[in-house]
Amino acid sequence: MYDDIPGFLKEFLLYMQNIKNRSKSTIREYHYDLRDAFRFLKLYAKEKIKFNNITDDIINETDITDLDIEFVKKIELTDLYEYLNYLTNIRSDKPTTRARKIAALKSFFNFMTFKQKILNKNPAVELETPKLGKRLPKYLSLDESVALLHSIEGKNEKRDSCIITLFLNCGLRLSELVAINFKDIRNDSLHVIGKGDKERSVYLNNACQDALKEYIAVRPKDVKDHEALFVSERGTRIGKRTVEMMVKKYITMAGLDPKKYSPHKLRHTAATLMHKYGGVDIRSLQQILGHESVSTTEIYTHVDNDQVKEALEKNPLNNINK
Repeated sequence: MYDDIPGFLKEFLLYMQNIKNRSKSTIREYHYDLRDAFRFLKLYAKEKIKFNNITDDIINETDITDLDIEFVKKIELTDLYEYLNYLTNIRSDKPTTRARKIAALKSFFNFMTFKQKILNKNPAVELETPKLGKRLPKYLSLDESVALLHSIEGKNEKRDSCIITLFLNCGLRLSELVAINFKDIRNDSLHVIGKGDKERSVYLNNACQDALKEYIAVRPKDVKDHEALFVSERGTRIGKRTVEMMVKKYITMAGLDPKKYSPHKLRHTAATLMHKYGGVDIRSLQQILGHESVSTTEIYTHVDNDQVKEALEKNPLNNINK
């Protein structure tokens, strides 16, 4: 699995997987990000190639399996800054992408310094993360959400309707939805395994319970994966890509822009509608969405243009003329 990276990177990934219990997707990102970073560092620090002459093709063809601990010990903060230069000016990576790659490097060098105790000085300790501008999440309005639900039709109507209903009412992640098994449905609640294998219970309102009953009544019995709640036409557990394409299809049929909305945007929609119309407080919203930090949930407490307009109209000076 890790035959394209040196031993010290393998040890780090195994530590993050087995000790820190990071998710498979997180480990995969660490693998790719650190592999590319050390490919660059080998070219820049060892082969003495200037960062503006390093292309994606050269990066992809670079073998780093021969790198050893002595190479790691020679890495300095200036080398890491040159890597950031490359990401910014050659790769044109977004700040969020650069921030993720820096986080991987910081975690690795912390591991080498404090866990393995191989490094006397951590070269990444002063490596700053790019400033990220706060962006409001994209979400469907209430009318657009209704239009989306009304657009669902076809031979998989009950299944697709159930999936979108769960997205819009429960704020599930895509990975959480495709992983649902029959045993996870417990009366009026749904047992969910979220990021980092953290478990939570999500209440199923009437719309969700009705959608589940209607889907289960027509769900094919002769399937390959009997445990999976949602199955594809081949009888296997439905995949993420299938759900993504399905959502795009109905977004288009509802007269909305398929480039703007995805299953994750439906999660944003659920959270925003619960906060705006249901008056759900931020702590409850945090629990529903399975956020580890309440700061992550705070993006859903934004106010939209309608709320701003309403607030201005309620100003007691609004109706007073000179």
